[in-house]
Amino acid sequence: MIEDKNPQRTSIAQLGEFGLIDHLTKNFDVTQESTLKSIGDDAAVLDFKDKKVVVSTDLLIEGVHFDLAYMPLKHLGYKAVVVNVSDICAMNAKPTQITVSIAVSNRFPLEALEELFAGITHAAKEYKVDVIGGDTTSSQKGLIISITAIGEADENELVYRNGAKQTDLLVVTGDIGAAYMGLQVLEREKQVFQVNPNNQPDLDPYTYLVERQLKPEARKDVRTLLHALDIKPTAMIDISDGLSSEIIHICKQSKVGCNLYEDKLPLDPQFISTCEEFNIDSTTVAINGGEDYELLFTIDINDFDKIKGNPNFSVIGHMAEENEGIHLVTRANTKIALKARGWDALTE
Repeated sequence: MIEDKNPQRTSIAQLGEFGLIDHLTKNFDVTQESTLKSIGDDAAVLDFKDKKVVVSTDLLIEGVHFDLAYMPLKHLGYKAVVVNVSDICAMNAKPTQITVSIAVSNRFPLEALEELFAGITHAAKEYKVDVIGGDTTSSQKGLIISITAIGEADENELVYRNGAKQTDLLVVTGDIGAAYMGLQVLEREKQVFQVNPNNQPDLDPYTYLVERQLKPEARKDVRTLLHALDIKPTAMIDISDGLSSEIIHICKQSKVGCNLYEDKLPLDPQFISTCEEFNIDSTTVAINGGEDYELLFTIDINDFDKIKGNPNFSVIGHMAEENEGIHLVTRANTKIALKARGWDALTE
């Protein structure tokens, strides 16, 4: 393939705000029965009848949450949806709708926004959510994306952060830490490129890690998996800011302690080898990295037999009395106080 060195660039000003909205939203389909009115009025109208409504919102800012030097706009659109859908999944609810708002500077032509919205459209179809509204405005610098996700659940299905009991088991889905190491690989390759633009990055040895960073997936399947196992978590949260931070959230809101076992952490082989290459401790990354968008939850100890051996889940610890504290139990059987060293947007 020969790269087009002069791609088409259509000025957004040619369309105007409402023309831009019409252009970018023309491919969104309505598939949810609860969507009575989507884009095109002063507000969307939803009908959940006897369902409970769950709402979450996130803001993604260029230079803070993403770097367009290595984040393709289509991937960014997809990821923006995923991080919000993940919050709905963490409530044990079914995501149904999203709104999309963007602030964009004049350095972005229409074609760039088409790429962004292609990713949003793909994610909306993948997660079966309707795009029902939003806003567009100008930005003095860079790109800002705000997505609000809406979901539904029966009242008895909802899971909060404050329900963990002292004897519960701590469980995580999938593996952890890979997204952070994917970011480290991309940052390294960016620096190499800045020194020598002719040096093309070799990402083949890191495909899984890079995918976990650029195109994460929300665990929409876990609700169905747990229902099939007849398990309702007592508390649940998604891993966006790092495992340690999320464990502390559950412990504080549930008023319990926790023992997390180092040798039980689910780590991908590519993650381990890349940590060794970067000379970084894999456990430190696994518990502090963030952006995995896996689910962390607690279950009654009597449900252990239902979940043991299931490849989707790893039991990584157990809850304890509040006065026992929150600890990492090392492979040497030493207890270390767990601290929230994950992502904090206001201090990083």
